[in-house]
Amino acid sequence: MIISAEEFLTLRTSDDPAEQKRASYEAADVAVWLDVIEMYPEMREWVAYNKSVPLEVLEVLASDPEPRVRRGVAIKRKIGTGLLQRLASDVDDGVRARVARHHRASPEMLKAMLEDESWVVREAAEEALASRPDTQGEA
Repeated sequence: MIISAEEFLTLRTSDDPAEQKRASYEAADVAVWLDVIEMYPEMREWVAYNKSVPLEVLEVLASDPEPRVRRGVAIKRKIGTGLLQRLASDVDDGVRARVARHHRASPEMLKAMLEDESWVVREAAEEALASRPDTQGEA
């Protein structure tokens, strides 16, 4: 378990692949993740990519000013439909496209995304609708 923001930074910036893997997979308390976000803002994207980061922290990162951080949140399997819905209206089309590709994006959400201003988002929504057995032919 990662016990401090400093430990996470050390692991993430290490040249040792085993330590980098720990930064990617090991859990930490919510307080530790929030400390990382506050003390080391350049590590926010890596917090989002951690496999065991709690939903509470992902909720915080979903409002991050950096699109790359919000994109990291949008690909997380564990996020629910509420957070997906919020990210579906993100200003960044990369975030919205990731939402369209998310396994929990509802058919209704995907159909709405077919009208998105960005062709990248429209294409992702169309592909997602076409690939789902319950929505085939609806795109």
